[in-house]
Amino acid sequence: MKMSTMALAVLATLAGLALTLLPVQPLTAQAARSPQLQQFVAVEAPVVALTNVKVIDGTGAPAASGRTIVIRDGRIAAVGPTGSVSVPAGARTLDLSGHTVIPGLVGLHNHSYYTGGNGRAAQLSFSGSRMYLASGVTTIRTTGAQQPYAELNLKQDIEAGRMIGPTMFTTGPYLTGEQGSQTMAQLNGPEQARRVVRYWAEEGVSWFKAYTWISRAELGAAIDEAHQHGVKVTAHLCSVGYKEAVALGIDNLEHSLFANSEYAPNKEPDQCPPGFRSTYGDLDIESEAVQSTFRAMIENGVAMTSTPVVYEISVPGRPPIEERIYDILAPDIAAEVREIAERIRGSDPSSGMGIHPSIYKKALEYDRAFVRAGGLLGAGVDPTGYGAAPPGFGDQRNYELLLEGGFSAPEVVQIMSANGAKILGIDADVGTIEAGKVADLVVIQGDVEADGHIRNTRIVFRQGVGWDSPKLIDSVRGIVGIR
Repeated sequence: MKMSTMALAVLATLAGLALTLLPVQPLTAQAARSPQLQQFVAVEAPVVALTNVKVIDGTGAPAASGRTIVIRDGRIAAVGPTGSVSVPAGARTLDLSGHTVIPGLVGLHNHSYYTGGNGRAAQLSFSGSRMYLASGVTTIRTTGAQQPYAELNLKQDIEAGRMIGPTMFTTGPYLTGEQGSQTMAQLNGPEQARRVVRYWAEEGVSWFKAYTWISRAELGAAIDEAHQHGVKVTAHLCSVGYKEAVALGIDNLEHSLFANSEYAPNKEPDQCPPGFRSTYGDLDIESEAVQSTFRAMIENGVAMTSTPVVYEISVPGRPPIEERIYDILAPDIAAEVREIAERIRGSDPSSGMGIHPSIYKKALEYDRAFVRAGGLLGAGVDPTGYGAAPPGFGDQRNYELLLEGGFSAPEVVQIMSANGAKILGIDADVGTIEAGKVADLVVIQGDVEADGHIRNTRIVFRQGVGWDSPKLIDSVRGIVGIR
């Protein structure tokens, strides 16, 4: 059968994929998507079959090789051993031997903005949303907005097919105390907390994020008001301890050990003890203080978000930052990020620069112990700090760091997909590779268990449409950090 020009282009772009193309009826949705966006679509048909793949399904079950996944009308119609799963006549069939398929990642700390270099900050509605999707992140919660309306509008544009990006759960402005940043809502009491939450809940955000200097009274008021509007609250804390936040009804806690000041010997109510992390190198994870935190969270259904990459970039002695990070950033930002990374990572751990390796290691232990105790752990990139963990690429690095923390590959995939979906309340539809679920899937060249990474992403299916990952990345190369 003679192949079309479009089919040949897909073959050229997605090296290593053997595509068997059979006639299918065109999708009416294709006509609604502009040519500028359509060029990034690699696979779109009413029925698609991914054959001969290794599957890590997100349930925590061991990986399974030689599988076939059938997608029909944007949902997974069947998944099972190749040869046992019937491929419908007329399906667009991709022979993906030598590839792994995992569920679309659910990023729980994935800002729509970026900070990097020497104090730079930018709203990345264009490049950031493409980077997330190209990296396999099909759903994000922004977890703190600097420009809430930019996020709400971006969400609408993605849903309408005017922009490329993941499914978005947007947040209102940061809720912090009077010592917070000028980009945040600097609260001066519980009534202001309620007023801010009420306004943005009515505008359509689905989460709020409390920040470092918020008081217990303000946090409690924000949580109560949010819940009255059907909205949830997470937090990057310091002035309030985790058990205090749980008692106030919080839904999620960010940054695991790095933001929990309650173990600091100098902790005072409603105060953020300076340098509290420096006391955590010798923290006994099995102590009653830590285990009681876990029990309080688990008994009250409070999940925790791990963001190892945004801290790992500031740990002396770690491996060099991947060159692809510098390649994707705008050149001036890349130069600044490289200088900072080399200075911090090349320093002596005893110099006090960056995060001491013992504290970083303890945070990984904290994550593992929380899960062992029965806690629900999600993950996200947090593309802030000095900028060496950009959108999407930082999420992929989290996969490697969670493996380093002692989780198996199936456990890491579960944390980064199914667990995130549970925290967002969308696990009935996404997060695992099961019949009936929405076809949010990531096709990765290689064996992600043996390779130890998920960097070689080739196609990302969101709601059954397969996007060309390398082409999306090329479209933003050199502009990440400014657009």
